[in-house]
Amino acid sequence: MKQQGKLFFFCGKMAAGKSTLAREIAQRENAVLLVQDDFLSKLFPGEIVDIPSFIKYSSRLKDALTIHICSLLSQGIPVVLDFPGNTRKQRNWFRELFESANADHELHYVDVTDDLCKRQLRERSKELPEGSAFTSDAEFEAITKYFEAPAEEENFNIILHQRF
Repeated sequence: MKQQGKLFFFCGKMAAGKSTLAREIAQRENAVLLVQDDFLSKLFPGEIVDIPSFIKYSSRLKDALTIHICSLLSQGIPVVLDFPGNTRKQRNWFRELFESANADHELHYVDVTDDLCKRQLRERSKELPEGSAFTSDAEFEAITKYFEAPAEEENFNIILHQRF
């Protein structure tokens, strides 16, 4: 019997280090890495201007990728999804993927303080070209209010990464 792939996905506030961890796991596991931000910036340049447009276009992307991700997992190929899993609703999609493919999974929860996230956002913005948009503390707060840490009753295989 062919071995199923494993799905790796992430939960953590903005600038917690999820993308860095995703790249590390993809390399370690010799996995396919799919990065939502890369897809959205190429497919919908300039069209994601607020939370409703993000939801609209990210939903389209997920719909388009679902069958392909399940196929990879069913073929025994590990997949790392650098897509947000920061609410129960977002995490439902990951469950749909690994259950449909009968694959194993790991939810990597990057638990970082708001202060550290904000410091990392400021550090990131220093590397941006002059005039580039950056995430302010107020925008961080507006997005973070939707964050829901994974709960035990969601029954995910959670790997906790804490940084202070």
